[in-house]
Amino acid sequence: MPVIRILPADDNTNGWSKILPARTPRTALKGDIKADWIVLGAGYAGLAAARRLSENRPNDQIALIDAQEVGKGTSGRAAGFAIDLPHNVSSSMEELAKSHSYRALARAAIDHLKQQIDRHGIDCDWRQDGKFHAAVSDQGVREVLEPTVKELERLNEPFDWLEGDALAKRLGTNHFKAAVFTYGTSLLNPAALVRGLADCLPDNVTLYENSAVTKIDYGDHIHIITPKGSIQAPAMILTVNGFGEQFGFFRRKLLNFAAHASLSRQLTDDEYKAIGEVDPWGLTPANSFAGITMRLTSDRRILMRQNVHFCPSLRQSDGQRQTVKREHKRLFDERFPMLPNVEMQHTWTGFICLSRNGAPGFGQIAKNVFTSLCQNGVGITKGTIGGILAADMACDIDNPLIDDMLKLGSPTELPQRPFLDIGVRARFAWELWHARGEV
Repeated sequence: MPVIRILPADDNTNGWSKILPARTPRTALKGDIKADWIVLGAGYAGLAAARRLSENRPNDQIALIDAQEVGKGTSGRAAGFAIDLPHNVSSSMEELAKSHSYRALARAAIDHLKQQIDRHGIDCDWRQDGKFHAAVSDQGVREVLEPTVKELERLNEPFDWLEGDALAKRLGTNHFKAAVFTYGTSLLNPAALVRGLADCLPDNVTLYENSAVTKIDYGDHIHIITPKGSIQAPAMILTVNGFGEQFGFFRRKLLNFAAHASLSRQLTDDEYKAIGEVDPWGLTPANSFAGITMRLTSDRRILMRQNVHFCPSLRQSDGQRQTVKREHKRLFDERFPMLPNVEMQHTWTGFICLSRNGAPGFGQIAKNVFTSLCQNGVGITKGTIGGILAADMACDIDNPLIDDMLKLGSPTELPQRPFLDIGVRARFAWELWHARGEV
């Protein structure tokens, strides 16, 4: 029986959770039980998969298991963008077809999430505020924003091109050279959303939190073991994102990165006036590795997400976070010199799972095992729709969006370590140097 060697070990620093009321987690798994389905991982993909299984098989019992409290892991640590469009795609017809597929998938995910929010009254500060895709340098404008405009035109998507004073008046800072604004992205508190989704699951879904799987056996039935219990079921949907390799799948195909974020204290009335009392906004950088993802929230906090680096251990230290916090404050001051006394109130680390070719880990990978993982940094939408479609595939439901998901491909193989580490870090260093003007 394979042993799971790396388990999630997220701390309590997540700013999105810190600004929410306390939540009582569901009880951990105790004793030996049987179910019709196991869904492993209660992030966006797992929650969507469990809900869809419940709809497809209303008489089945579904066990949803997470190693931690819901919202404590990666799903609750995101920047809070439900993005409806691809960022940048080449001009080839193959890539354009993928853009159409991605758009259909992302919008189906957003529709599903909005339905759950409205139906169950989930308070997660969901706002369809759109998104700025911004560049600091002429190079970023030329290499990223201008190709983005061409792609949007090919997709017949509405957008606004903003620069100079027009852009500064929307953001409250003149730090950025130009931006492309699109309308379909929704902004939210990711911890509040994932917690809300977990607390309104159907009656035939049982959620077990703080129940890390330490061993798993594949056969005619899936048998998982946790510290205080076990579950057997005929089939499983695996939604553990970057931990997929621990369960015996996608070996040498997943890349785990650490991404650090800081959330400021709330701005005072005077500070808010100093940035022009602008409406809440979200901004993604022209270069996602070198640049900074930013948000102004509806309660007047400013998010800074920057300092992404290769992290196969899935571990970060408090010392590293303190260094990042100081760097985020420096970058904040460069963008908002009129707010010198605003401190970063919370700094935390989340983990992003990427594949070499940008493809998701989706589909049937064994006779009775289906997956939705490796969301390539867009977990709210990709994870949600991936979970829904994995459940439909597992239940032999004919959903045309499954073909759209399959068109995105599957993760390609990576070199062996330590050559992988050397290659990734070298490429990353080059990327940071090449896009140094975007910091």
